[in-house]
Amino acid sequence: MLRRFAISCLLATVAMASMARTRPHYGGTLRVEIEGDPWVRQDGLARRLVYDGLTQLDATGAVRPALALTWESDNNSHRWQFRLRPGVHFHDGTSLTSTGVAASLTASCTADCPWTAVRAVGPLVVLTSDSPMPNLPALLAGDQFLIALTATAEGKTPTGAIGTGPFQVTGFNNGVLMLTANENYWQGRPFADAIEIRVHRPVREQWLDLSTGRTDVVEIPAELLRQAQQERLTVLTSPPLTLLALQVTDAGSLANVKLRGAIAAAVDRSALYNVIFQKQGAVTASLLPQQLTGYSFLFSTDRDLNKAHELRGGLTAGPFSLSTDGAGAMQLVAQRIALNLREAEFNVQVGNAGSQHADLVLRKVQITGADPAAALEQVLRGTGDDAPVIAESPATLYKAERTALDEKKVIPLLVLPRAYASGPRVRDLRLRADGAPDLADASLEDAR
Repeated sequence: MLRRFAISCLLATVAMASMARTRPHYGGTLRVEIEGDPWVRQDGLARRLVYDGLTQLDATGAVRPALALTWESDNNSHRWQFRLRPGVHFHDGTSLTSTGVAASLTASCTADCPWTAVRAVGPLVVLTSDSPMPNLPALLAGDQFLIALTATAEGKTPTGAIGTGPFQVTGFNNGVLMLTANENYWQGRPFADAIEIRVHRPVREQWLDLSTGRTDVVEIPAELLRQAQQERLTVLTSPPLTLLALQVTDAGSLANVKLRGAIAAAVDRSALYNVIFQKQGAVTASLLPQQLTGYSFLFSTDRDLNKAHELRGGLTAGPFSLSTDGAGAMQLVAQRIALNLREAEFNVQVGNAGSQHADLVLRKVQITGADPAAALEQVLRGTGDDAPVIAESPATLYKAERTALDEKKVIPLLVLPRAYASGPRVRDLRLRADGAPDLADASLEDAR
């Protein structure tokens, strides 16, 4: 009997110790390194830590309340009203009001907005449009529509980034953005006391810092995902959520849809997938991934150089400039595409990354959300097409996507996963619906 009691006590002690190790701890500083800018739209890590949206996406991609508690539409989705959550404050203590939200949305979207007008009506934010907006709640969860303070309670323009999010900005020194936990966050205080984001850090240096314990979370580009797994990094990988696409201008000689079609036919997607991205993600000729629609396979991904020559015919073609919105692998992809197009007798030169006046631009567009119609509209807006997507069935969704692709202004190439690696101190790190790390819900094992 005594032996049985001793064993029971030992098992209980082990179980309690195990629970203590896995239970989230409050405290500590989470250290993150990135290659780019933490404030850039679409995937800037700091934006989601400092700001909130009217709506948000849960882990499954479904739309959930955030700064707006409820919303409803009328007039066939030409008008939406969002009722604000009461008692929310910006980091400086300014109360969240419908007037402030309307000002933030107006400042963040000056052209090609999903809405025509936005105004404050008591506790409501009302958005109206000449066109229907069936996907507006999902669109408002996007990074570009996060709510920032535009005027303090005294009517002054704030200095710095001030939001309602789980962390607030406390400094930027020597390439490190310092964020401190918002003790009064409306969703509850985050676990970490602070987050430090070291910016413009090359990926190889990020990995070295992770291996030596100088950082906790680093980036894993899709083209290096296989290597990260081979090096036994603790990797979190999203489904294919990043669309790699070639955006083609419809100006000059490229106003001819046949020339744009020739460019689409000349690109060798398989070479990009096999060589540069080491078979990560998937080859695609559709804007939305297969797991979201089920019909992506209906769009042919095969290269057809004969068709490219046929479409081009004797049409004048070029010279054309090709740019990218990134460096590294994006430059390699641009070089490979330029080679493909030269084989189709196009005169193409690869320019500097970020060129605003290129004829062809290689872009990455994040795909988020579980609603295919909203995701399609998000992708189209990300590539310059602001037309609403109204799709009440898979057939009408397919027709809308086919119509957009027939213009050949956007040529889908690949869908890629997003990935991050974490160190041994990090607990409960997960990826959000857009593939970015949910740093606000992560905790540190050695926090006290």
